[in-house]
Amino acid sequence: MRTMDTIQHTKELLRKVRLIELKTRGLSEHIFSGEYHSAFKGRGMTFSEVREYTHGDEVRAIDWNVTARFGHPFVKVFEEERELTGMLVADVSGSENFGTTGQLKRDLITEVCATIAFSAIRNNDKVGLILFSDRVEKFIPPKKGRSHILRLVRELLEFRPEGKGTDITEALRYLNNVIKKRSIAFLVSDMMDEGYDDALKIANRRHDLVVLRTSDPRETEMPGMGLVQFIDPETGIQRWVDTGSRSVRTAYRAAALKHQHRTSEALRRAGVDHATITTQDGYVRPLMQLFRQREGLR
Repeated sequence: MRTMDTIQHTKELLRKVRLIELKTRGLSEHIFSGEYHSAFKGRGMTFSEVREYTHGDEVRAIDWNVTARFGHPFVKVFEEERELTGMLVADVSGSENFGTTGQLKRDLITEVCATIAFSAIRNNDKVGLILFSDRVEKFIPPKKGRSHILRLVRELLEFRPEGKGTDITEALRYLNNVIKKRSIAFLVSDMMDEGYDDALKIANRRHDLVVLRTSDPRETEMPGMGLVQFIDPETGIQRWVDTGSRSVRTAYRAAALKHQHRTSEALRRAGVDHATITTQDGYVRPLMQLFRQREGLR
């Protein structure tokens, strides 16, 4: 028999899922669905029918067998093969439980993944989920339908990882192993890891890889608050830092910018489309810009 705490917890989880659905489904219907369709094309063109030739049709589209049978030209008509597989590769490591603007990076990941998922199913695409930390924590195979998307949202809200660190290489290797056909893969992470350059290149060759890097303003700008104890959420290491020191704050900012530059360079070398989403500014504008940029390159 379930306890009152369990029942209350279930009710609260369902409430959160519903709130996420209302917000992100609305965005996907009114803002993102058209851009998603344009930015992520189908795998190719499939034959649909033949019709009579009209002025302006390409000669190479002529169906010579049908033309010979009827004595005047007919052309083949093709339709875009729209059904795609979308994979959400979501970081649930310890560093994602950080946020100073009223929202944690993990909350941001949940919302952007839900928005992408609802946009995908509006285009009749399948969506799957990989949750990772310093290991692959959970895999949900791609499927269609609202109930499936709500399951993904519940996992993103509720899942508690075993690991605290970040291993992007392992997550991408797992993606390549379990998803054999080419997919659109969204890696959503703060990229607090190193040595994943080759993994990015390999994954982007096998899939259409897109990286959404999560960030919080305090990861680049340290406020002056005097002597403060910092705890690394991935290693548990504790350290006292004099945030009142200008040189300390300057060094902190320089290290953060260096890491950002290193991440951007790795993504550029791998040819991976990417955007930065923050707990302060959200994900709507960066995602729109990314989708439109991809549409413009096609």
